[in-house]
Amino acid sequence: MTMTDATTSGAQAPEVSLPVALVVVDTGLPHLDRPFEYAVPEALSDAAQPGVRVKVRFAGQDLPGYVVERRAQAEHAGRLAPIRSVVSEEQVLRPAILRLAEELAEAYAATVGDVLRLAIPPRHARAERALPMAAPDGPDFTLSTDPAAWSAYPAGQALLRRLIEGDAPAAAWCAAPGAVGPEEDWPAAIAEAVGLTLLGGRGSLVVVPDHRDVERVDAALVRVLGPGQHVRLTADQGPQARYTAWLRVLRGHVPVAIGTRAAAYAPVDRLGLIVVWDDGDDLHEEPRAPYVHSADVARRRAAIEGAALILGGFGRSVRSQALVESGAVRSVTVTRAYARDHAPAATVAGESDTEQERDAGARSARLPTPAWRAAKEALASGPVLIQVPRRGYVPSLACRTCRARARCPNCQGPLKLDAEQAFPSCGWCSRLAPGWVCPVCEGTQVRSLVIGARRTAEELGRAFPGFAVLTSGAGTVLSRVPGRPALVIATPGAEPVADGGYAAALLLDAWALLDRPSLDAQPETLRRWLAAAALVRGRSLGGVVVVCGAPPDGAAPAVDALIRWDPVWLARNELTARAELGLPPVAVFAEATGDRKTLAEIAQRAGIASGATAFGPLALPSGDSHRLLLRTTTEAAPGLSSELRAIRAERSARKVAEPLRIRMHVDDPD
Repeated sequence: MTMTDATTSGAQAPEVSLPVALVVVDTGLPHLDRPFEYAVPEALSDAAQPGVRVKVRFAGQDLPGYVVERRAQAEHAGRLAPIRSVVSEEQVLRPAILRLAEELAEAYAATVGDVLRLAIPPRHARAERALPMAAPDGPDFTLSTDPAAWSAYPAGQALLRRLIEGDAPAAAWCAAPGAVGPEEDWPAAIAEAVGLTLLGGRGSLVVVPDHRDVERVDAALVRVLGPGQHVRLTADQGPQARYTAWLRVLRGHVPVAIGTRAAAYAPVDRLGLIVVWDDGDDLHEEPRAPYVHSADVARRRAAIEGAALILGGFGRSVRSQALVESGAVRSVTVTRAYARDHAPAATVAGESDTEQERDAGARSARLPTPAWRAAKEALASGPVLIQVPRRGYVPSLACRTCRARARCPNCQGPLKLDAEQAFPSCGWCSRLAPGWVCPVCEGTQVRSLVIGARRTAEELGRAFPGFAVLTSGAGTVLSRVPGRPALVIATPGAEPVADGGYAAALLLDAWALLDRPSLDAQPETLRRWLAAAALVRGRSLGGVVVVCGAPPDGAAPAVDALIRWDPVWLARNELTARAELGLPPVAVFAEATGDRKTLAEIAQRAGIASGATAFGPLALPSGDSHRLLLRTTTEAAPGLSSELRAIRAERSARKVAEPLRIRMHVDDPD
């Protein structure tokens, strides 16, 4: 399709039936975040339909925009400027996506343009010309396998029945442990749900954290649905390939799309199901304004389009548990008896009195004797997974004498080692520190605080001679490993799938995950542990998981939840504690960063508008800006967001030069 130019201007020709177009113009200015009226020239009347890209004259320059409506009469009393051109006749902006963008902009104190830039990919003219408009005739769809992956869930059959009947259930799904085969694992369960939705005449969206998950779901969909029923939408496809895949969804060539964050906006026709896998993974959170989360996009879109929603994972995020307790979604889990029988046997190194007597340092040692013994026995029957919290060689150093953190003399960044016998280097500015001296005790020797994946690989290679050592982490991430005996060292999120499942898993340096200064330290640690443990064979097949470096009994609820394989228990306890303290998702926070005077004014206005409690403003470490936190209830959150949007619009209209960043942390359970 080619750009269509207006050949007339001025007064509108009488034969245009709807001569006024409402256009969302991409100005990038918050105070102009609304549709504007333009005249439709006669030459563009057929092309300028709702949803198409256009060029319009705005503030003395040609700007892109989208036609969202055609009208017979204009509200503006004066003469309307004409649409300059239709960039493409492709109707890329659907009414449901526009409504979703408006809703997200209101909730996140953002602009509609911010959301549309995430939702609609840039145009690629060659892709539009190459792809046929009409969907090719394909074979009649039939499920190639009988749905079996949901048989372990008491509520599974009811969920599938509602999907095939065209209903819109909402579920928080905790995937079953011990399902390591391709016919029964979580991608198979998602593929079966998508297939039954397709049998009911509706399409589906599947949103996952990263490309490795896309590959697993892609293979499961091909196996269950057959080829040609879905497309992949990922950032690594390239502009033309990605836009072609997106167009295939828009033009109805395929009814199913899978991908990472941006796939949540894919224009699937007759959308019947949205699945978000591992919603606790921070890769689901958009790093650009308006900083929306895939789970929130999916929840709001499912409500707008009447689609079913499944928020899945091995764990249960506090966000999802809040939705369960509010009644917005239903919990779908296996029974406690099933989890006990099919999960690997999880233990804490040094927990028993016998182990303490044999090895007094078993609980605090990095690789205690019980863990070494478990790995040695497991290597007789298959690979062993070792999860290491940090990548690199020695990513954190301290003074050997006084244990003070070793920092760069230049920028005060943390010092690290990149290889054995190397000089310490700064993790921030990368400068070497060969003559480092401790400012506290004047010591010159350093010790490791945390051991990285590469150093761990060296140590374990010496501890288990004769076995292959594979590493998976930043730079080199493995998707699969063979089922033969080997040591697989991986950082959280980079664990490869082993053919037939791992014989055992060692979770090293538990304290490094549990001691992080984060509100989500406990549920996030459990999420990472469960993801690794789910790759291990079940208890009946001899699968074992050993936690190393755990704190004393009762100090880490995540350890108890792992041993019992009960993520719902941890999520429920976390939610109860946060309700008492007024923390998300029970409360909503807004974060503003800017100069101190502006933030003080924002705090006062926000308190009046929504009763928000202000924390700060406080100076940031850089010293050249400040940060303000605003807390309010979920009921008052729309008022706070509206006031922050108004503040942004006022500053934009006055052309205030000082930067101001506003970010809403929305975890609304209603």
